[in-house]
Amino acid sequence: MDPMEAIKATFFQECDELLADMESGLLSLEAGEGDAETINAVFRAVHSVKGGAGAFGLEPLVRFAHVFETTMDALRSGALAPSADIFRVLLRAGDHLTDHVDAAKSGRILPEEGETLIVAELEALSGGGSAEAAPQNESPVAFSPTKIDLGAPAEPALPNPGWRVRFTPAAAMYRNANDAVPLIRELGRLGPLDVELDQSALPTLDLLDVHEGYLTWTVTLIAFGVSEEDVRQVFEFVEGDCVISVEPLAGAAAPQEPEPDELGFTPVRIMAQPAADQAVADELGFTPLAAVATPAGSDPGAEHAEQAQTQAPVTPAAAAATEARPSETTTQPTIRVDLEKVDRLIDLVGELVINQAMLAQRVMESGVARSSNIALGLDDLEQLTREIQDSVMAIRAQPVKSVFQRMPRLAREVAAMTGKRVRLVTEGEGTEVDKTVIERLTDPLTHMLRNAIDHGLETPEARRAAGKPEEGVIRLAALHRSGRIVIEISDDGRGIDRERVRDIAVKRGLIEPDAVLTEEETDNLIFAPGFSTAETVSDVSGRGVGMDVVKRSIQSLGGRITIASRPGEGSTFTLSLPLTLAVLDGMVVTVGEQTLVVPITAIVESLQPKPGEVQPLGPGGSVLAVRGAYVPLIDVATALKWGGPAAGPGVTLLVESGMGGLAALRVDAIQGQRQVVIKSLEQNYHQVDGIAAATILGDGRVALILDVDALINLRRRAPSTVDSPLAIAS
Repeated sequence: MDPMEAIKATFFQECDELLADMESGLLSLEAGEGDAETINAVFRAVHSVKGGAGAFGLEPLVRFAHVFETTMDALRSGALAPSADIFRVLLRAGDHLTDHVDAAKSGRILPEEGETLIVAELEALSGGGSAEAAPQNESPVAFSPTKIDLGAPAEPALPNPGWRVRFTPAAAMYRNANDAVPLIRELGRLGPLDVELDQSALPTLDLLDVHEGYLTWTVTLIAFGVSEEDVRQVFEFVEGDCVISVEPLAGAAAPQEPEPDELGFTPVRIMAQPAADQAVADELGFTPLAAVATPAGSDPGAEHAEQAQTQAPVTPAAAAATEARPSETTTQPTIRVDLEKVDRLIDLVGELVINQAMLAQRVMESGVARSSNIALGLDDLEQLTREIQDSVMAIRAQPVKSVFQRMPRLAREVAAMTGKRVRLVTEGEGTEVDKTVIERLTDPLTHMLRNAIDHGLETPEARRAAGKPEEGVIRLAALHRSGRIVIEISDDGRGIDRERVRDIAVKRGLIEPDAVLTEEETDNLIFAPGFSTAETVSDVSGRGVGMDVVKRSIQSLGGRITIASRPGEGSTFTLSLPLTLAVLDGMVVTVGEQTLVVPITAIVESLQPKPGEVQPLGPGGSVLAVRGAYVPLIDVATALKWGGPAAGPGVTLLVESGMGGLAALRVDAIQGQRQVVIKSLEQNYHQVDGIAAATILGDGRVALILDVDALINLRRRAPSTVDSPLAIAS
């Protein structure tokens, strides 16, 4: 791989992080929760994107980022008063900057038409585009000659001979892998320079913090024709991580330029405090430095006197106070690892789990006592294996923030298209879940958020008439519950109009006109393929594919989705997903001659029906009485076409379906509970109805993992139950 391409890929990865920080800061400012540091953080993010883009010649990105940066600079300097309207413009600018980065990734260039308006708005805010054009077609004015005595010609102004640069790196600069020496070397490319190191701020050794920065450099650059902008560009990438001052040299004499060495570097002269300045240093409390001879003809005393006036004294007491203050920003060290290596490690740990289970199975079959040293050692190995597996899975765990951060922009776009006012509130962004799950969450959440705004929320006029605020609220929350991740999307809109949903379902042939449905079953009709309550097809919705896609996507992740809605108050969609797609806690059961694994998260309880609790219903159907209620009873062997119903009563597992209802699964026997490693059945064989995946048990046999929701749907579609209430029961 081309080294520049690798560096470019790293730049785009950093851009993703910077853009996420930028949007997070802008949203905080819009909500009134930001401060001056938040504004500075947004400015630095835009500035960093611009600087990196310039290094790779991404001129369209650089131009737009410069306009954006100028507006942010006006905001942080106080020239632009913050307001909600300004932050809305900045959010749109942030969206467009993200589009520029995405276009640069794929080698595209955004059309200029879409950029003109946002650039004009930014320039109007910063004052760049507010200057009025010169008036045209003015009436002619008659001028009369006037003699002006200019006096003696003035002496020509001398060009600026150079610059005095003083910079003090902060600890953050070193944490970001930057250093002062390369900066000084880069200044040396502009012309000859003298460098003075001020270490007077160094505390005594017992108070020294190795993570802090105590050194200050004063660089005298002799370079005619070098602008201040040229000098500041050297510090472009560290501007926010150090204190910099650039002052012109007033008529200083230009020393003879030294010759470059054999490596092409311009020699740099390092000067320390001379003995002549000792009295000044002692008076101000500076720590004395070893005297180093200075070039002949120079007057270092004057420069050090000026330095003494601008440098605040640092005494041991002050250093101790600095040491006592906790660091404002602490960053955890991180390392970038190729995802394929992590996946390979997870596969190996999965094999370790399988081999540990096999070893335990063989030791148990050999008749070794549970109290023997071998059995106790195997117990320790099992615990250690589980800890290793949990730790490795934690490497792939990522916060859902990466998905949630995409939603505010989507909410703004859909709100603008529908003419509604929307406020998106996110909670639990730090909730962690497996990366594979996160990657497949974006599309379902996108569909659901669009539907919540388009179908759930009313127009500002309708909300005002209903006594609600004109601005609707969408809440997006994530949390851990019972070993799964739960994501809730709720709105304070009109709720589900069940009568209308039923009428549309009848009109489209989804249900019979005389079908009797509960509120829950009526709500679940919106997941049917082709169902839509939109009266017209628009760019937002109306084609009847959104919620059907959501349901299939969530089910493919081993999750389920439920609805809770109250007319006039709003709706809540709840997604329940596994934390990882690599391991599973399951109940191992026997069906006929086959071994199956039922996910523990779907099981409510296990029981053995008593005589009279199982009642026939319709041709081939039956129900189970459970605490005064009846739930459909499904024989697993029959549903999977592995033979007829079990001869005996067997064991029944009460499970919760994806629709939130209950069902009972009849199996022959329960072997026990264990953790299994998930192996994809589709990649190694092909998709099987009612089966989610496969695993390898401790005895080396392959066991199939049951898909509870798919099994229930199989039974509903069975010809023998078309006319039975099982066809609509949940």
